[in-house]
Amino acid sequence: MSQTVRPSSVFESVRTPFHVVTADGVDLIGEVAAPVGPSKGAILCLHPLPTAGGMMDSHVYKKAANRLPAMAGITVVRFNTRGTTSEAGSSTGEFDNGKAEHFDVEAMLSYCFDTLKLENVWVTGWSFGTDLALQHAKDPRHKGLILLSPPLRTTTNEQLEYWNSDPRPITALIPELDDYLQPAAAHERFSIVPKLNIIAVDEAKHLWLGEPSVHRVLSEINSIVTGAPATLPLEF
Repeated sequence: MSQTVRPSSVFESVRTPFHVVTADGVDLIGEVAAPVGPSKGAILCLHPLPTAGGMMDSHVYKKAANRLPAMAGITVVRFNTRGTTSEAGSSTGEFDNGKAEHFDVEAMLSYCFDTLKLENVWVTGWSFGTDLALQHAKDPRHKGLILLSPPLRTTTNEQLEYWNSDPRPITALIPELDDYLQPAAAHERFSIVPKLNIIAVDEAKHLWLGEPSVHRVLSEINSIVTGAPATLPLEF
């Protein structure tokens, strides 16, 4: 019997905790939530700013892990960047405002491909995580970037222009009521990357609070990863 999808809903998946050691010796902790059956693709989640409470359990990513494996057949890989703590534990090292975190992104992409043998992997950044994605997710094996409320806090125009030489797609979900970068400003800032697809989300805020915003984000992720536009059901 189906049930209404609620903020607390947790559907069946195969959960596997992991440790990954970066090239500079930092021990990253995280978890893979995989479908029970075949996987249609995967997302590597880069979380919001740790100094503002961001972590692998930030609510959109936790709900992605709780829902997407069963509802969409998508594998969700979450981890804490260096110096970040969540219920699952703490990654060693110290926060470096996105600089040394390049080791974290590179190690996690290698883990996704070399250890997990995942296919159709999309790098998904949220807030601080979008800066990490834009600056450091250059491994040629992933399929593209999904950006949730990018603030463009530390990403320079030069770093944006890199993506003009990279053919992979980028989609940015921009909340109408974002605290940092609203749709009109996003179109201006991202104009130097003409291929970048901006999706303005009405009434949404930077943190995607509320079930309608979460549902929209997860539905867009589902459509991008599976390649078939599909809104997730409200009952499952």
